[in-house]
Amino acid sequence: MNEHLLLVEDDDAIADALRLHLEDAGYRLHREADGRHAMAAIDRQRWDLVLLDLMLPGADGWEVCRHLRARHADVPVIMLSARSAEAHRVLGLELGADDYMAKPFSMLELVARIRALLRRIAQLRGSGQAAREQFQFGPFRLDTVRRELTRDNQVLPLTLREFDLLLFLLKHPGRPFSRHELLRRVWGEGFDGYEHTVNSHINRLRSRIEDNPREPRRVVTVWGVGYRFEPDGGSPPPHPP
Repeated sequence: MNEHLLLVEDDDAIADALRLHLEDAGYRLHREADGRHAMAAIDRQRWDLVLLDLMLPGADGWEVCRHLRARHADVPVIMLSARSAEAHRVLGLELGADDYMAKPFSMLELVARIRALLRRIAQLRGSGQAAREQFQFGPFRLDTVRRELTRDNQVLPLTLREFDLLLFLLKHPGRPFSRHELLRRVWGEGFDGYEHTVNSHINRLRSRIEDNPREPRRVVTVWGVGYRFEPDGGSPPPHPP
């Protein structure tokens, strides 16, 4: 195991405990205690996974997450925060975090979530020899080997979860899925998430592939059910009465 993790945490006690458990689990860990220094570390190299506190000196975790996503859209991020309010969880997911854990959290659970994310990436790399699948819808093309979404040959960055979610919907055009089913089918049976996770990722996908994300024609809401994908872009769904 050679995965190199970036920990961005200003609390020395928490950082020391995380280092102890993560290095014991076999990971290499580099720690930054300041948001600005964390962004410089992101510029210096590509990390296998980032553990990111929200409340930081220099620049907060949300700014660091934006910086990371602008440079490495597919690097997995787990946000760590003493703020457990739903609004903060949602904002973290909207900015592209793959997971969110509120302090205090179980070190064993954190290690399990890290392993799950890194295992998913390893599986994707291992499938590189598989037959290429390409999905065309409107001006967009999704390439499963290159793990790229392009529009008119311009690459549109997607996070790990965004790509998986879009690929799943593309493989089941026209079929509605509940948020709970999307969590199970895309995030996996062991994911201890909640349904707003799906909403946040759907919103980010719409910002990439919809002409007007407020009136989506591809990733449409099925009222009372969840979402479905219309590859040719149909009429926007009627609003509920």
